[in-house]
Amino acid sequence: MFFTTGRQQRDLYPDRMRLLRDESKFAQGKIAILQYFTVAVFLFVLGGYWNLQIRNEELYSLKAERNRIKALPMPAPRGKILDREKRVIVDNHSSFSVLLSRETLRDEHLKPIADGLELDYEELVARLKRFRARPKYQAVIIKEELTPSDIAYVESHRDPDTYPELELIHTERRVYPANGFAAHMIGYVGEVSETELNQPDFAKFQQGDLVGKTGIERQYNDILTGVDGQRQVLVDNKGNERRVLGMKPAVPGQSIELTVDLDVQAVMELAMDGRRGGAVAIDPRNGEVLAMTSKPGYDLMKLSSRERTKEWREIFANPDKPLLNRAIQAQLAPGSTFKPIVALAALEGGFITADTSFNCSGGLNFYGRYFHCHNKHGHGATSLKKALAQSCDVYFYNVGDKIGIDQISKYAELLGYGAKTGIDLPSEAEGLSPSSTWKIRTLRSKWYGGDTVNVAIGQGYLTATPIQLAVGIGGMVMGGIWHTPHILKNGDAPVKPARKADLNLDHVRLVMDGMCDVVNGWGTATNARLPGVEMCGKTGTAQTASNEYQKARNIRLKDNAWFVAFAPRVNPEIAVAVLFEEGDHGPLAGNIARDIVKAYFDKKTRRELSQSGVPAVTASVPSGLPATRTGTMN
Repeated sequence: MFFTTGRQQRDLYPDRMRLLRDESKFAQGKIAILQYFTVAVFLFVLGGYWNLQIRNEELYSLKAERNRIKALPMPAPRGKILDREKRVIVDNHSSFSVLLSRETLRDEHLKPIADGLELDYEELVARLKRFRARPKYQAVIIKEELTPSDIAYVESHRDPDTYPELELIHTERRVYPANGFAAHMIGYVGEVSETELNQPDFAKFQQGDLVGKTGIERQYNDILTGVDGQRQVLVDNKGNERRVLGMKPAVPGQSIELTVDLDVQAVMELAMDGRRGGAVAIDPRNGEVLAMTSKPGYDLMKLSSRERTKEWREIFANPDKPLLNRAIQAQLAPGSTFKPIVALAALEGGFITADTSFNCSGGLNFYGRYFHCHNKHGHGATSLKKALAQSCDVYFYNVGDKIGIDQISKYAELLGYGAKTGIDLPSEAEGLSPSSTWKIRTLRSKWYGGDTVNVAIGQGYLTATPIQLAVGIGGMVMGGIWHTPHILKNGDAPVKPARKADLNLDHVRLVMDGMCDVVNGWGTATNARLPGVEMCGKTGTAQTASNEYQKARNIRLKDNAWFVAFAPRVNPEIAVAVLFEEGDHGPLAGNIARDIVKAYFDKKTRRELSQSGVPAVTASVPSGLPATRTGTMN
C-alpha cells in the first residue's frame, strides 16, 4: 500500500491545498461578520431598552399613557359685555361643537364627514393643513353650533368601526344682539390667524383659538378671554370611553362694563336704520361714550365662527363696506360743521369780532374763481351769529381768506382734527387737517388762497370722522377741556388726563350762541328743536365731488349730510355727531341727532321722576358754559 504524508500531498497537489485554505479563511470571515452583527443587534436592542427605560422613561411613559388616556378640551366661556347699568349686551349660551382627533384621522374619511356635517370639503382640508405644524394629539374643531341633526350624525358615526376621529364637546358660544345692533362697537370673535399669531398681543394663543377680531372684543380680548380646561378619560384599544379620570375646570373670562347706555343706543340704531353713515354720542364732561353706531351693519353671529360660510363671504364682498366702522373710520369732508372752528380761530386771533360783517349776495369771486353760497339769493349783511345760524358760505369765505390756512389748521388741531382721539377701539382713523407745510411736504405744491377758501367751509383737503366732531365740539363747549373718549367703564384701563387749552371763554360763548340759533332761532336746523331742552348744533352739507366734475360728466351726486350738537346750552351733558352719507342736506342729519338727544333727556327725566316724584325742569339761559367757570382759562 502506498501512503503519502501531508507534506507530500502539498507537494503533489498544490492547487487543491490552496483552495482548501481559501475556503477556510472565507468561512472564518463569515463567522466573524455574523458575530459582529449579532453583537451590534444586541447593543442596539440594549441601547433602545436603556433609552426607553432609563434615559427617556417619562417621555415614553407619557406616549404609552396617551394610547389609553384621551384628553378632551373644555373651552372657557368669554366674559360678558354689560352696559353702564349692568344690563347684558353680549352673553354666552350652551352649545356643542364637533372636532377631529388627528391621531386617529384617516384621509378617506374626510369627504363623507364633510358631506354628513354639510361642510365645504375643500375648506375642511385647508383647515386641517393649517394645523400640520401642531402636535398630533391636538384635535381640530371643524364645526360649531351643531344642530340636532348634526349631533345625531356625530353620535351615530363616531364609533371605532366608522369614524373614530369624530369627537363631541360642550362649548359656550357668543350670543350677540340681533340685526347688527352696535355691531361695530362690540366687534366679534374668530379663529386667530397666522398673522395674529406673530404679533405680541397674541403670543399666548395657538392655532385654533378664538380671539377678539374687532371692536370691544379685540380691544379687551385679554380681559374677556378665560383659561381653557381639560377632561381626561380612559379609553380602550378601540377608542371607547371607559371612565373619566379627571377634570381641570375652565376658568371663565372677566365681564366688563361699558359706558354705553342701551336705551340711547337703541334709539340711535333706529334713527340710523336704512341709512349709510355713522353716529356717536359722548358725555363731554368725562369722555364717556354713551352710544355709537355705524350703518350698514352686519350680523355678528355670521362672523363669529370658525367656518367661512356663504354669508361670511358676502359681508366681506359687500360694496357698501359694512365692516367699516364709520363712527371712527369714515374720513370725509365735514362741510359746514367746521365753521364753528373757523369762527373760533378768527376770534382767538383777533381777526374778527362779534360785529364784523360781510355782505352775501349769493357768491363771491376769489382768485379768479366764483365761489357760490348755498343760498343763491344771498344773506345780505351778515355778522358772526347770523353766519353760523344760517350757515353763510360767503361770510366764511371772507373769514378764511383773512386769517389764512395755518391759523385755521392751528385751531382745528387744537380741537383734535387730524389726529386720533385715542378712543379705546382698534383701527381709529386720523382724518386730515391740512396746512401749507402739509401740502408742500405731501403734494410737493404750494398752498393757494383758493385752497383756504374751500377749507373755511369744511371742504377741500380737510377730512374728519364723526368721533372727532363730537369730541372737538364737546371739548370746546366745556371751555377748552377735551377728555379722551372711552367705552370701558370699569377695569384696569388707565384714565388719560384731560387736554386743556387757554381759550377766551367770551369767544367760546359767541360761537355757542350762533350754534344755538341754528336750532332755536331762525337757523338751518329748526326741525331739530326740542321742547324743554335747549339743544345747539351745526348742520353740514359736504360735496362728494366738485361741481365741475359733476357738470363735466352730467351727473348729480348727493352730498353727505352732517350734524354736530350739544345739549343743554348750560352745563352740556351730551355731544352728538351724525354722518348721513348721501343724505343731501344737513337738516336730515339733524333729525337723527334730535332723536338721540331726546332719548337721553327723556330717560333722565324719567329717572328723576322715579327718584323724587317731582318733574325735572331743564334750565335755559342766554349763555352756555359750565356755571363754575368764568373768565379765561389757563
